Amino acid sequence: MNASMHEQLAELLRADPDHECEGVGKDKVCVKIVAMAELPTRFGDFHIVAFENNKDGKEHIAITRGDVIGATDVPVRLHSECLTGDVMGSLRCDCRDQLEAALKMIGGLERGMVLYLRQEGRGIGLLNKIRAYSLQDQGLDTVQANHALGFRDDERDYAVAAHMLMSLKIKSVKLITNNPKKIQQLVDYGITVSDRIEHIMPSNEHNRFYLETKAAKSGHLLDFNGRERFVEQDDLPIIEDRRMNGNL
Repeated sequence: MNASMHEQLAELLRADPDHECEGVGKDKVCVKIVAMAELPTRFGDFHIVAFENNKDGKEHIAITRGDVIGATDVPVRLHSECLTGDVMGSLRCDCRDQLEAALKMIGGLERGMVLYLRQEGRGIGLLNKIRAYSLQDQGLDTVQANHALGFRDDERDYAVAAHMLMSLKIKSVKLITNNPKKIQQLVDYGITVSDRIEHIMPSNEHNRFYLETKAAKSGHLLDFNGRERFVEQDDLPIIEDRRMNGNL
């Protein structure tokens, strides 16, 4: 592991253990670093940095690779918690594939990070996500199901993510995403997004309609009619590391 990075993280933790600030976003969310450790994984050697916030007590983590503190153009993936996908390998979504692909990608880079955010079910929570699944089993798409439960199609807020990046003194990021709303929210919260890295996974018979709905109704940058990107799902995720110039 990078000893200097470990020391830098430890210094951040020591320097401001009782951090309080005006917060970020409409809810004035303030986060602080509470713990860090080395994290060797199947995807490479990382540090894991734990954060807590003053809004709801949820714990979020940054999984960092290399010297990211104070760095520019850091490849960053914002990953929202998905118990059914990340842990159980559900084929109804592509969440586990996206998480593993991001960790493998960053594990091969000089620096980068994944922010693992506790926003289950695109912000509606686990129980409501299962309710939405039930409605989808009856024929609704993922957006219609959320609306039927009284939610927007995406309830996630990335103020916590923006503050986590600020806490690590990140100067600019290359955001690993297909979702323009993530880019816009980070920019709105004061984060410089210098580039976008595509992050497209192969579909399967269970999540194809879900992905098509994300593209058609939620504005995700997925191509179903152009280049042949979606193939039968393999056991291991396929990493797409295509960069697009400029801010999107």
